Amino acid sequence: MSSTDILETVPAALEIHDVHKWYGTHRVLDGIDLTIRPGEVTVVLGPSGSGKSTLLRVVNHLEKPEIGHVSINGEPIGVKRQGDRLKELSERAILAQRGRIGFVFQNFNLFPHLTVLDNVAAAPVATGKLTKPEAQALAKELLERVGLGERTGAYPRQLSGGQQQRVAIARALALRPGVILFDEPTSALDPELVGEVLAVIKDLATSGTTLVIVTHEIGFAREIADRVVFIDEGRIVEQGPPSEVLDRPRHERTRDFLSKVL
Repeated sequence: MSSTDILETVPAALEIHDVHKWYGTHRVLDGIDLTIRPGEVTVVLGPSGSGKSTLLRVVNHLEKPEIGHVSINGEPIGVKRQGDRLKELSERAILAQRGRIGFVFQNFNLFPHLTVLDNVAAAPVATGKLTKPEAQALAKELLERVGLGERTGAYPRQLSGGQQQRVAIARALALRPGVILFDEPTSALDPELVGEVLAVIKDLATSGTTLVIVTHEIGFAREIADRVVFIDEGRIVEQGPPSEVLDRPRHERTRDFLSKVL
């Protein structure tokens, strides 16, 4: 078997197939097709309102697509196959699936009444994947990894925005997800705190973790992305390596966008 054949037999880490989403008469996603291989780092760019964040929310079924479906490692998310049809799963089954998809939000979404350690340990315990002592041991390891090993007993209000976002990344890692989604992970941070969060994401990018990152940090995208996807008005306008999309964009809309943000 050739190396090409082997690649073709490995399920995609993430497959988005003909996804459409609209609110009322406004179509937010208009036929998105995207396949991401295991270990690939994909950065999604586009103007505000282009559908980037909605796309991430559709991936883990926080938003249900009107048409199309999403699969993680070959398994449809939010639905199951019955013959030629897809049937909606129960909320409990969907929650179990979300445990395989890490999600880092813009505004951290930490539990204010829990310590940093318990914020990270909560999900593995709630899903039954680990006992509380096992989850706390894992949380300590992950907090060390993101540079917060000495703040395990702190509460979110006692941390800077950059530290809170690093806790959120550790929390996403705690369930050992197949894919981690980042929705503008630095947009709520003061400029001097952005670097510490990007450094953690760079570490993940070199570790073989499959990442999908919505960001406006063009220099960061150029540095870590295997592929850049440019979305406008709910459609993929173009995609390719950073050296192509960022330095030699083919589409006029991409060139116009980059001229305003670079």
